[in-house]
Amino acid sequence: MTPKRIPQPQTIRRIEKSFAWLDHRLLRDGFLKVMTPSEHSLYLFLVLAADRDGVSFYRQEKIADALGLDYGEFRRARRRLIERGLIAFAPYHEHTPNGYYQVLPVPTAAPDPMGGLFSGNLGVPTGLS
Repeated sequence: MTPKRIPQPQTIRRIEKSFAWLDHRLLRDGFLKVMTPSEHSLYLFLVLAADRDGVSFYRQEKIADALGLDYGEFRRARRRLIERGLIAFAPYHEHTPNGYYQVLPVPTAAPDPMGGLFSGNLGVPTGLS
């Protein structure tokens, strides 16, 4: 095994005041491969905006603007992340498009590479707004 070589050892990143993390299973279990670029950017935004419980409450207009998405792209990406079991969404009340987002634990069932959502048998999460 080749020893690890750090290209810039003088600039190793350190955890400072706040910290977000991504589960390595997103890569290893194939989630990143089946996600669209809009889903990637929305998921990353929600991970970075989340508190310690995975919850954030940015307005959809702010998120879409920050990511350069139109509302249609934003809503499709949000729906697909919910269907994949990666996030949950609960509106503030019944007549608003805005609400609370929660980044969920990565599902144990890998996504279906043939276009379905999961290769396992999982129920569809609630909050498909």
